[in-house]
Amino acid sequence: MPTLPGSAWPEAGRKIEEKEQDGVLDRKKLAVIHIVKKELGASDQEYRDTLEKVAGVRSARDLDDAGFQRLMRYFARSGHYRASREGITFRQRMYIKHLVDDLAWDANHYANFLKKYYKTGETETLSKTEAGKVIESLKHILAGRRKLEGEGQQ
Repeated sequence: MPTLPGSAWPEAGRKIEEKEQDGVLDRKKLAVIHIVKKELGASDQEYRDTLEKVAGVRSARDLDDAGFQRLMRYFARSGHYRASREGITFRQRMYIKHLVDDLAWDANHYANFLKKYYKTGETETLSKTEAGKVIESLKHILAGRRKLEGEGQQ
């Protein structure tokens, strides 16, 4: 129920509008799905067939959170979504992105880390084995940071 102009209760209208949005994915998750679609070079037909097969919908806008999780697991497990047989997997790319976000590193900091320790500036050029090593390095750095933060609070 939209609020009327000059209404004394605009917050009530917003709460009703928010409730109407329950069960719908937020824009960030929709953006992730569309980024993955673009990275994969999937045609619209392939993309919609995958949505239907995995989550039972033909449009990402119709996904609920459980459907989103199923779709992301499908993408991550599928060997089809690797640049090459030896190359980094989609799952590794997403996990590295998650770890970099947790570390609050900007793109330059992460690129410098890769250049210094792995002689490349881009995640995409890593082999599957190298990506595993990057993941372990990032996890170790994050664990060390969390340990320091925990000690600082005592």
